Amino acid sequence: MTLDLPVKSRDGIMNAPLLERHDHDEVSVFRPENMLREARRQKGLRGGAVPPVCILDPDGDIVEHVRLICGATLSLDWACYHTELWEWDAGGIRCGVVGYAVGAAFAVLVGEQLFASGCELLLSVASAGQIKDLGSPPYHILIDRALRDEGTSYHYLPPAAWIGADADLIALAQAAFATSPHVIHRGATWTTDAPFRETETAIAARQKAGIVAVEMEAAALYAFAKACDRPVLCLAHVTNQLGRVEGDFEKGAENGALDSLDLVNRFARAWQDRVQSAALATP
Repeated sequence: MTLDLPVKSRDGIMNAPLLERHDHDEVSVFRPENMLREARRQKGLRGGAVPPVCILDPDGDIVEHVRLICGATLSLDWACYHTELWEWDAGGIRCGVVGYAVGAAFAVLVGEQLFASGCELLLSVASAGQIKDLGSPPYHILIDRALRDEGTSYHYLPPAAWIGADADLIALAQAAFATSPHVIHRGATWTTDAPFRETETAIAARQKAGIVAVEMEAAALYAFAKACDRPVLCLAHVTNQLGRVEGDFEKGAENGALDSLDLVNRFARAWQDRVQSAALATP
């Protein structure tokens, strides 16, 4: 037996159910808080908060670095069924990192749970492929907008081609990175669910649109951030030319973890200073 769902037609074009959602303002029945409540019960975990600054690290390079070099310890307050969170002190700022959450759906699944667990700022640092030649990889991109060529963002916001980052966070990041010795550009990325479907035709279209890199998480994270009013900033670590040259996918020293962490720390300090200044200015 099959269940046939109605698919509307507009001007002869059949629309997918994903694009037919009209309930973006409704609250979800299934809440991350409720799932975490049951996970804590089943695992016998305490109900403490995760660090205020958290990082998504799809490649796991930052995770390995902070474990080996920064003395990061496994969080006893992270109740996620699918991942581990490692935490450490970065110059007075309590930080946490979750590794290996690859792709839009997984990134937002973890992001929802992080904010429900006490996270106050989320940064994503994901490997990306070069679309526009801005120099030899590796280097970082401060993602100011992302092309929504994935599915998760459409569950949070109505259909649109692009999703932009929070303008205030971008301005804060640019100021924080101004004195950084690392190469960091600002630009648009292409978020895809299917990295092995990056065809010549698709790449040419993205280049024409001004896109500088391709990754798998930013559009969904920015849509979640906008829909749920959460502070999220995404960086793309451009590490490859899509495997089209010999010796590709070299990330730099410590697999790029040192450079990525330096940018994270700079932004975290700037964000913390702004939060503290705002608190002092409040009567």
